Amino acid sequence: MKKTISTLAFILSVSCLLAQGVTGDWYGALNIQGTSLPLVFHITKNGDVYSTLMDSPKQGAKGFATGVTTVNGNELQIDAASKGITYTGTFLPDSNKITGIFKQGAGSFPLSFFRTSSAITEAPVIRPQDPKDFPYKREDVAFDNPKGGDRLAGTLTMPSDGKASKIVILITGSGPQNRNEELMNHRPFLVWSDWLTRHGLAILRYDDRGVGQSTGNFQTATSADFADDAEAAVNYILSRPDLKNLSIGLMGHSEGGLIAPMVASRNKAVKFIVLLAGPGVPTLQLLVKQTADQMNGAPAAAVERSVDRNKKLYGVVVQNPTLSTAQLQQLIQTTLYDDMRAHPGFGIDSTNIKGIIIQVCAQLLSPWMRYFLAVDPADYLAKVKCPVLALDGTLDMQVNAEANLAGIKASLEKGGNKNFEVVDLDGLNHLFQKAATGALAEYGQIQETVDPVALEKVSAWINKL
Repeated sequence: MKKTISTLAFILSVSCLLAQGVTGDWYGALNIQGTSLPLVFHITKNGDVYSTLMDSPKQGAKGFATGVTTVNGNELQIDAASKGITYTGTFLPDSNKITGIFKQGAGSFPLSFFRTSSAITEAPVIRPQDPKDFPYKREDVAFDNPKGGDRLAGTLTMPSDGKASKIVILITGSGPQNRNEELMNHRPFLVWSDWLTRHGLAILRYDDRGVGQSTGNFQTATSADFADDAEAAVNYILSRPDLKNLSIGLMGHSEGGLIAPMVASRNKAVKFIVLLAGPGVPTLQLLVKQTADQMNGAPAAAVERSVDRNKKLYGVVVQNPTLSTAQLQQLIQTTLYDDMRAHPGFGIDSTNIKGIIIQVCAQLLSPWMRYFLAVDPADYLAKVKCPVLALDGTLDMQVNAEANLAGIKASLEKGGNKNFEVVDLDGLNHLFQKAATGALAEYGQIQETVDPVALEKVSAWINKL
């Protein structure tokens, strides 16, 4: 899913002359065709155990746990299983610098890390659709989620004439996101908020728990917790005399397209929802298809093996919900060893099996993933009675448009909802950019943040309600 970008592993391998030299804070700025994305690694050691936290300042993500950090001689490996990134580099003690290559998808880019934060203080690259002025009211707000104990900070925008009849709450996709859903120097929710406010709607967008100015622990939260956060936003609107009479809608992107139906299915205050690349099939099915789509261009045998392996691994988690983490780790290890012996030469062998076991366990056994793998969006969509607009791009490589839009349609029809529209938008990717292939590596390379076709469709549909 998103946003964040799910199901892939993040491996940082750095050769070090002195192991102690890698501890501390490292600052780097990834540059992709004029786009700058700062990254920060915080490497610590407690006894013989290393750990690493990661920041992505432009995305508002701070203290993101990367999983397992291992130091073996001069080699450092950091696993953050929810990121589809590989960085390999060399520590240069004389200059206190790490130089290396950053890879994401088909892209490969040079990236260096330094000890000082000045390495990432370049001015952000302005995208063409970033608003240059704000001819409407803007207000910084904060509201509490009593269930989660977190306080969420956000931005409320209103047409300057104050005549809005509807207010839309924006819900981000997976991964730690700020109120702009910032990714690869794109700010999709800033663009969506600006467009919709200019078209007569009030908009509330907020930082995810534990991100930006919001409190709480993102790493231990599940989709159910994020649904509670979104419902807290609904309750906040109802608590304000100047907003409570507005018709409340939810607009969720990617995982947010799951959370919106979760809230709407149980809260009658929600009068309409918009699903942007939201899931419509069971999560296990979605992730298996995602594996195949994101390996587009790879040999057919490799794709088949990866799909089959992931089915087995996902099945271990889904079919054993009551087992402890230790028991599931043992089952995952057995599954991977069996796969290695049955299919040698397909990415797993005796030289890398231990590292892969660490990666896979970190990914599959997080609270979020264990919950997410068991979710079927149909359970919520069939209970949604308010109007629904579901959009996806035909080049979406994270949430396949054909399968998921069909699933959304079938679930809404099963529940008797007659006021919905399902639309596939030709040539758009998961972020609703006009794309060439839909590959994740394109996101940062495309200057467009959201295609006008998607913007116009959503504003027109909401305003006609």
